[in-house]
Amino acid sequence: MLKELSIETSNKNELIDITQKIGDFLQNTKVKDGTITLFVPHTTAAITINENADPDVKKDMIQALKRMVPENESYDHMEGNSPAHVKSSVMGMSETILIHQGRLLLGTWQGIYFCEFDGPRTRKLIIKIMEQ
Repeated sequence: MLKELSIETSNKNELIDITQKIGDFLQNTKVKDGTITLFVPHTTAAITINENADPDVKKDMIQALKRMVPENESYDHMEGNSPAHVKSSVMGMSETILIHQGRLLLGTWQGIYFCEFDGPRTRKLIIKIMEQ
């Protein structure tokens, strides 16, 4: 089962909690056990799993990435969005999550984040479910 989800971003750099969207999609499939793979088909966006209980974690992650990949370095890429490309590669383009008893098998404090590094934009997220 393959699905494409559209995600609207509103800032240059942001982490959007999509855990509920992915959970709702899973519930509608009636899949009880398997895996779900989330893939970002963009070179300046990413996906990650991290704590979603404290909103300061998102802010801290964005600030840490900005320190690791400064905006005003001397980059060669003509489009001027090299930092977004680097951040995307650092965070990664995909996540695979186990499905158990019809639920995403995430830790108590874990959430799924779509990571935007060159926004605002309309983005795609590809969802693939493999049922056992």
